[in-house]
Amino acid sequence: MGRGATLSGERIVDEQKLIEAAREAAKASYSPYSNFAVGAALLFADGTIVTGTNIENASYGLALCAETVAVAKAMEAGRRGGLEAVAVTGPAAAPITPCGRCRQVLNELAGLGATDPLVLCVGEHETHRVTLSKLLPLAFGPASLD
Repeated sequence: MGRGATLSGERIVDEQKLIEAAREAAKASYSPYSNFAVGAALLFADGTIVTGTNIENASYGLALCAETVAVAKAMEAGRRGGLEAVAVTGPAAAPITPCGRCRQVLNELAGLGATDPLVLCVGEHETHRVTLSKLLPLAFGPASLD
């Protein structure tokens, strides 16, 4: 299938476009401590792509990951659910995956629309394709509070 991947047999995702959006976002990274610029791109059901980049802080624990920034921007814009795919890029040769915190943040947004988005973990020469539920099995979400 090349540049696309079928999601739930319903929609084709232009993976290359999503990856390029994440790479473009990484260019705005503020990562003076690690020099590890990360970009994230979120694709919604209406075709909108929202991006984010990592923002480091001298107090390391206050750093923001690219995925968290993208989710915050999406929610600030009123998005609640509809998340279909995520691309995460960085400077590493091997594909990088969202950290545990970001997996949980992505799960919260995806859970609002009952979706299981495709996550593209992008490296220099290869991309891993996995659903969020595979990255975060037995996830804690809004339904867990009922």
